[in-house]
Amino acid sequence: MLARTITHALVGLDARRVDVEAHLQNAVPAFAIVGLADRACQEAKERVRSGITSAALDWPVRRITVNLAPAELRKEGSGFDLPIALAILAASRQVPPERLARHAAVGELGLDGRLRPVGGVLAAAEGARRGGLEKLLCSAECAAEAELAGIEAVPVRHLAEAVAYLRGERDPPPVDAPSNGDRPEVVCPDLADVRGQERARRALELAAAGSHNLLLAGPPGIGKTMLARRLPGILPRLPPDEALEVTRIHSVAGMLAPGRPLVTIPPFRAPHHTASVAAIVGGGPGPKPGEASLAHHGVLFLDELAEFARNALEALRQPLEDGAISIARVGGRIVFPARFQLVATMNLCPCGARGDPAAECSCSAARLAAYRDKLSRALLDRFDLLVTVPRPRARDLERAAGETSDAVRGRVEAAHARARAGPLHRSKEASELLSRAVERLPLSGRGRARVARVARTAALLAGADEVGAEHVAEALSFRSPTELGLR
Repeated sequence: MLARTITHALVGLDARRVDVEAHLQNAVPAFAIVGLADRACQEAKERVRSGITSAALDWPVRRITVNLAPAELRKEGSGFDLPIALAILAASRQVPPERLARHAAVGELGLDGRLRPVGGVLAAAEGARRGGLEKLLCSAECAAEAELAGIEAVPVRHLAEAVAYLRGERDPPPVDAPSNGDRPEVVCPDLADVRGQERARRALELAAAGSHNLLLAGPPGIGKTMLARRLPGILPRLPPDEALEVTRIHSVAGMLAPGRPLVTIPPFRAPHHTASVAAIVGGGPGPKPGEASLAHHGVLFLDELAEFARNALEALRQPLEDGAISIARVGGRIVFPARFQLVATMNLCPCGARGDPAAECSCSAARLAAYRDKLSRALLDRFDLLVTVPRPRARDLERAAGETSDAVRGRVEAAHARARAGPLHRSKEASELLSRAVERLPLSGRGRARVARVARTAALLAGADEVGAEHVAEALSFRSPTELGLR
């Protein structure tokens, strides 16, 4: 007897259809899974056998062969448990095969038959919808996520519930509309906590309003990290299409927070400086998204930039330009989206005293040169805003609380709205100033384009009708690498 159910295998962020075929024959009892299944998928044999018996269903005492087709596509993970179990039950006529054929299924089985959530359900639901299937059987915890794809999800808490549903003995419980429930949003630290540092605060506002890359440099303990971690609090919420993109990536990575099926706020990723190249840009045997992709439509924060491995930093150059990361393997090429803001902090020298009037730098010329060589000119050229943050004075620290994140976010949201309204033209004076800057400053073609973008953002924040010379001048003041003393 032969039966079939449908599931999906993840290749990067894409879901590829997999037909799970179960064949029963009268022979010495055995259970085999074929079709290029990895170890986690092969271990489904024990979970499926135990889950079926725990659900008070009959385990076929026959030779069972399960084929995962197409055979050349590698299958990874435990999400094949439920479709394998249902295919075996359909082959043994414990569930109607014709009803099962109209559904896709995904989920991990516990030994007691309970269904556990798995990553990538949103991508699997999108694959099922593209394939013309009616419904997706999945764990109850993943049902709201699946419905984001526009397919009807059938929430299942136990294998016995799935069987009862397919037999027509019970209707599936309703799925709540995809939302984030009553749980509060992530609380971001407030910009009002920052005393002084007006120039750095302005750079932070420009970065938020124009999605610009920002580098903050200066002595330790002056608030660089404190400033950078307040950037998410002044970013606007993600629009629906971007929220779905970010949710898909986090779902595949298995990083969706329980009870929050939709990511609505820009992600903020802050990997440690010991992170490998694969951890930063993605990769591995079955390539998974890295920190750069997890920061898609959000912020990738690199604290102590010069402490990161140079090859990891150089690997970010392509996504900073293209907004995507291409990972090539023998079996093909996988592309992960990675359109993020790069925000970084660093000291001006290895000992950290450089730029601090209250300390004396002890770095030798050779040590300082080696420190500078960690950051290539090409990487520095990809920062739109470069700011040296000074040590705050005593009277700055005694000031009253500054402007709140809510107030700054209001201006940022207004600037985003003006940007969507249409292009903003440069005045003649602004164009002339930009041309003179290219001639007199070490400004590359990429640098000129980035200065023009920052000037446009400054004009949008000011509510101006055009980009003026004063906006270009402000953009140029944040641009020169000589301000950091690195070049």
